[in-house]
Amino acid sequence: MTNGALASIRTQLLWDRLIAVVEEQAQTLIRTAFSNTVREAGDLSAGVFDLQGRMLAQAITGTPGHVNAMAVSVGHFLEKYGLDGMRPGDAYITNDPWLATGHLHDFTVVSPTFRGAELVALFASTSHVVDVGGLGFGPDGRQVFEEGLYVPILKLLDHGKVNQTLIDIARANVREPEQLEGDFYSLAACNDTGSQRLLAMMDEFGLDDLGSLADHIVETSHQTMLEEARRLPQGSWTHAMRIDGYETPIDLVAALSTGENGIDIDFSGTSDVSDYGINVPLSYTQAYATFGVRCVVGNAIPNNAGSLSAVRVTAPEGSILNAPSPRAVAARHAIGQMLPDVVLGCLAQAVEGIAPAEGTSCLWNFVLYGGAGIAGNSASANATPFTVTLFHNGGVGARPDKDGLSATAFPSGVRNTPVEINEAISPILVRRKEYREDSGGPGRHRGGLGQIMEIGNIEGAAFTVSSMFDRVNYAPRGRLGGADGACGRSILASGEVLAPKGRQLVPAGDTLVLDMPGGGGYGPAFAREPALVAADIRDGLVSAEAALRDYGVVLEETGAVDEAATAAARAKVEVE
Repeated sequence: MTNGALASIRTQLLWDRLIAVVEEQAQTLIRTAFSNTVREAGDLSAGVFDLQGRMLAQAITGTPGHVNAMAVSVGHFLEKYGLDGMRPGDAYITNDPWLATGHLHDFTVVSPTFRGAELVALFASTSHVVDVGGLGFGPDGRQVFEEGLYVPILKLLDHGKVNQTLIDIARANVREPEQLEGDFYSLAACNDTGSQRLLAMMDEFGLDDLGSLADHIVETSHQTMLEEARRLPQGSWTHAMRIDGYETPIDLVAALSTGENGIDIDFSGTSDVSDYGINVPLSYTQAYATFGVRCVVGNAIPNNAGSLSAVRVTAPEGSILNAPSPRAVAARHAIGQMLPDVVLGCLAQAVEGIAPAEGTSCLWNFVLYGGAGIAGNSASANATPFTVTLFHNGGVGARPDKDGLSATAFPSGVRNTPVEINEAISPILVRRKEYREDSGGPGRHRGGLGQIMEIGNIEGAAFTVSSMFDRVNYAPRGRLGGADGACGRSILASGEVLAPKGRQLVPAGDTLVLDMPGGGGYGPAFAREPALVAADIRDGLVSAEAALRDYGVVLEETGAVDEAATAAARAKVEVE
């Protein structure tokens, strides 16, 4: 084997080890986090950066909104403090929506790594915290100042010493001070884990710095991503999607262009900013739009500064996808997480069979509040105070070659928070949690199912829900003849229909019922194998009535497909 081949193998080993380093960094964050959103749902990111602020590796664990926005945020930390101003034991923090990951509930911590006296790398991590004060996590704010504690880029640790002034101010302004302070330390601790593992790697391989390795990672990833983009047809395609919004429906419009220099996405034509907290800072728009491309183009290439730079995203300032400060942005995910579907709609025109149908897309996450004064009701004066964030999901759109995933978060990638955990940390009781029958859009490949949840207070007291739901008025659309998925719904068990967004009361003794959307179908429903429909009926995913109506499938009393009746039913519908 030649020296060149050995050097290439060594470089690849170093690259793989770097990815392992940041994955351990992320696992430390999960194990030490106080917020259930991080510990149970995985709403976080972790990565290592070179001294130019270029992301070299990200943990597999993490959300695109965090990871891809964090990829550019480290540069802002460098602008403020500079490499020369950093010392061992330092850690820097911010939740500035326009410099980090898009809203105040996400804190980013950056820590320098020194090898001896030399600064060799930077580690960054982000996590969603349960509360930052203000109006709480929800879309009701009119300006970012109403949405909670706003921390500019500051030192969290100064040469190993905690910034106690920051901690005291933070604790005094939030509903869950222990959780917030604990998450601050968790972010710093996970960066420290990454630093330790990186230094061990450098010692093992005799590296004095990461300069050559960083250049190789960034350049190789960039060029490989360009090659993947060049395999696409060269041209431009436009796609639009209407979603619920808050006060009025919102149109998301994208023009995607391919060329020798990669892929450009322009969101001109998208609706203007909202008066409420569903606006999206540009960094978050760029994060999810880029992820939409990466799902189907170059998805085997590691995610880093090099591969990300081959996709460029713009949106007009003042649009809902490039909201200027001080617009309210707390629920920016309700809009931003829709962007992969818009981007995939463009790519589906360029290459048939590359993109799935539309899905629920934005998380059906909501915050429940209880205690004195929360419900505006004297009967709740002695109720247990609590704040709990629940992450749950509807159905994913069907894929070109298989059904959509049910009750699964795409594109965010976070997990459903376990019922038992939420019940253990608050007085809520989840009375029902099950797949929502017939919610997946019919098609040759069926859309993923949403889920039904019913939630009450075990004390019988009133509580409030901060809703951030979409796909209630505009369903996830099917693709290539597939039918739309079911729209979502938010109601009280007593019958009152709730608005999809905003803070609302669940009266004493009543319960909250959520019917989450299903994903769109892919291809004509009558092209679906009858045996698959029969299996769906047996599994409680599709009703017998929907099987006949949507698929033209008839079952015998035994549950087997009635071949003759099915053929006749399909022929009758096709003739009609």
